[in-house]
Amino acid sequence: MNQQAYESGKRAYQSGDWLGAVTYLGEAKAAGELSGEVDHLRGNAYMKLGQFESAALSYESALADAAYGKRGALSCNRGRALLAAGRDQEAVSALTEAVQDGSYATPYKAYMALGSAYERLGDVRNAGIAYRAAAIDESNPAPSVALCDLGSCFMRLGRAVDAVEAYRTALDFTTPLESQNQIWCDLALAYVAANRMSEAVDAFAHATSDGSFQLSPEAQASYDAARKAVASISSRRPSETDAFLAAAGYGGGYDPLDPTGESGELMPSPEDTGFFSVTEEDLVQQDKADRRVRRKHRHTGLKVLVFVLVLLVLVVGAVVFGYTQGYGWPTQQDVVESLFQAKTDGTDISQYAATGTSSTQLQEMSDALPAGAQVSITGIDRSMTDSTVSVSATLAAGGEQDYTVELVRDGIGWKVSSVTPTYASQSGSGTSTN
Repeated sequence: MNQQAYESGKRAYQSGDWLGAVTYLGEAKAAGELSGEVDHLRGNAYMKLGQFESAALSYESALADAAYGKRGALSCNRGRALLAAGRDQEAVSALTEAVQDGSYATPYKAYMALGSAYERLGDVRNAGIAYRAAAIDESNPAPSVALCDLGSCFMRLGRAVDAVEAYRTALDFTTPLESQNQIWCDLALAYVAANRMSEAVDAFAHATSDGSFQLSPEAQASYDAARKAVASISSRRPSETDAFLAAAGYGGGYDPLDPTGESGELMPSPEDTGFFSVTEEDLVQQDKADRRVRRKHRHTGLKVLVFVLVLLVLVVGAVVFGYTQGYGWPTQQDVVESLFQAKTDGTDISQYAATGTSSTQLQEMSDALPAGAQVSITGIDRSMTDSTVSVSATLAAGGEQDYTVELVRDGIGWKVSSVTPTYASQSGSGTSTN
């Protein structure tokens, strides 16, 4: 190897002189000599210059050097070079080799490129499989991008409900500094396709709330259609008064407050009651009968009152005992399950938070909660003033996560003071670049 040319090529590469790097590195090897490192750097420089065919050849030469290793990274780079050169089927083969390398530290990069290659070949199903693999790769620092691509594949496959879940999970993985407007817009379109118009209107409102995002003509048409659908449904609902009268049995336009109205029902006249034909003796007998009925009702009422008082004492005693033992309404389980469901639904979780919880604490609590998870309560430690609930959550992206939720007494019920993920073990992991 020409060491001087190699060192000059490395300096040019580090300074961003891609043309100089290609020239010097090309002079560093003798004819037929293998050097994975030289060809790897040279392939990267060709990619920067937009010479994708040459880049693919350089990566292929680097792969021929078995001693150099790094087959996953080299195959991924070669696949991306072939994809950029328009050789999509060859790109699929190279990228598939990349993800089969168990030592490759960042397979999500190959999966993302593989999804793009399948899309260009018209294979939406396999593209979605690749994007899903990229999303669940633990080395992926931004799974929301892969989840959005997965949602797009679901939409093209006619699986709007699955697209909704993909976009909602993507929102959970975005950082506060990232714009969520496009994801909210895609989520709204998925809601429309799933015929969930009320949720679609809310999602479109989120997408345009800060005024920085402009809906496309197609998205605007879907937004208008969703609002019309919601308004139409609302206009067909009966009023509360109509519903009350129907439940009471007054139908067909009969108004019990106006019996002389259009219904034709009339107030009975005095002549129809027979009142003026009753004798004095009849009135006396009727009065005696009324007094007997009233006495009977007074005795019955006294018995009922005594029974109610005894029952009230028993109930109050049971309530006080339950309160001291940490029971209340709503229960700790109801509050915790409602909190996780609110995160999934994208609704305000502050209604479940303890009084005095700051906005920062609320945000931390929201960040700790997963969306779309199926939760089960594995344990409750109760006391009169505070409780601890153990939760096991099956995450939407796969896998399980345990949480510890602390609650404090709020009247007869409970409110959440903190949410903490719990781990059986913890290990650090790093990422590497190609």
